[in-house]
Amino acid sequence: MAGALHTITLPIRGDGKGDNVFAHAATLAKGSGAHVRVLHCRVKAEDLMPFGMVIPGFMRKQIEDAVKRNSATEEDNLREEFKALAVELGLSEQAPEKGKATTSFVEYEGKQVEAVRHYGRLSDLVCVPQPDRRQNLGSNTLKSAIYSSGRPVMMCPPRDGAPETIGNHVAIGWNGSLEATRALASTMPLIKAALKVTILTTGKEIHAATAEELAEYLDLHGVIASVNRIERDGNIGRSLLKHAGTAGSDLLIMGAYHESYERETIFGGNTQVVVDEATMPVILVH
Repeated sequence: MAGALHTITLPIRGDGKGDNVFAHAATLAKGSGAHVRVLHCRVKAEDLMPFGMVIPGFMRKQIEDAVKRNSATEEDNLREEFKALAVELGLSEQAPEKGKATTSFVEYEGKQVEAVRHYGRLSDLVCVPQPDRRQNLGSNTLKSAIYSSGRPVMMCPPRDGAPETIGNHVAIGWNGSLEATRALASTMPLIKAALKVTILTTGKEIHAATAEELAEYLDLHGVIASVNRIERDGNIGRSLLKHAGTAGSDLLIMGAYHESYERETIFGGNTQVVVDEATMPVILVH
């Protein structure tokens, strides 16, 4: 997978999920010689002030001081964890160096959506944890990455330790939609670097390029891909996960949220089922 990626951005916060995502990013970085930018957001005191309420000056000062102390403590703790994990995962803490797996810790003052927008747009990939909707954790991070970065977003499911491989066998969910087309275009470096590529389709590409035509297109790029026509058994997202796993894929690439994010989140659309139930890394592109 050498050269497939150059910059991977990983937004973190003190929720305990960053270690797992860092491990996923490290696996990709070591395969590509990429740089992992670990991005921590320091909240601004004014963002925590009650909206529309007049706050006395002395109280505002107390809030600002408390926010600064807490943010500094969290940053110090995360930096120490980052340094230890970088060594454990085999990444060199330094500026980007072509062909070498490296990493750096970046502090951003402001909202996470702003940080992802700022750094994500000049990244080859943004990595985020799989949301836990039961505890209401991670959904906003995933949404902001998908909708504000304009880049492919890899959702990392929880696991013990770093995955041995990511992207050796890529499964592409294909229905001919604009979202699937954007996913294809933005992940071509990963697809070209894969040892095996499987196209998953239900064969319902109405008025759009078929899976066989996609295979011919990939062949022009030097990629030999097989087509796996799957039976739609209930939710398509669940079928994609099932067949990607059966095929032995270690990465699924797909278009995301053809319906609106809000509609899919509420009614359980195809993408939302993948987000909720995936046990392998999934790259999502809107």
